[in-house]
Amino acid sequence: MARMMPDVTIRPLAADDRAAWGALWQGYLEFYGAARAPAIFDLTFARNLDPTRPQQQCLVAQKDGALVGLVHFIYHAHNWSDEDVCYLQDLYADPAARGLGIGRALIEAVYLAADTAGCPNVYWLTQEFNYTGRMLYDRVGTKTPFIKYSR
Repeated sequence: MARMMPDVTIRPLAADDRAAWGALWQGYLEFYGAARAPAIFDLTFARNLDPTRPQQQCLVAQKDGALVGLVHFIYHAHNWSDEDVCYLQDLYADPAARGLGIGRALIEAVYLAADTAGCPNVYWLTQEFNYTGRMLYDRVGTKTPFIKYSR
């Protein structure tokens, strides 16, 4: 499933990506003011590599041999459809690599993966203050009127 763009490859997460993936996910969490215990990093990484958990996936963007972006996505059933849907949970590009189209390429790779898996619907959430991300999302998706509640 590797996708090429000039000097950037979008590919599935690999076992030897642990340190670079961890640094990217840490950057993502810090952007949202969140923190997770090291055990959650280990668990999430393992889940994204586990062939018995095909519903949980991770793709990475690689440029000049270094990881510069990641996307986590999860397939799940939906009561309003006979097909599964795809939740794009985490999307992050290293600040030094922004403006290269990495976010768009990762979203398009999730679209392709979802289409291949028979999931015509991909959705995601973002926080209101993520203005830069929302400019991209407005170009590659459709904003919905839903408001998220949480326990």
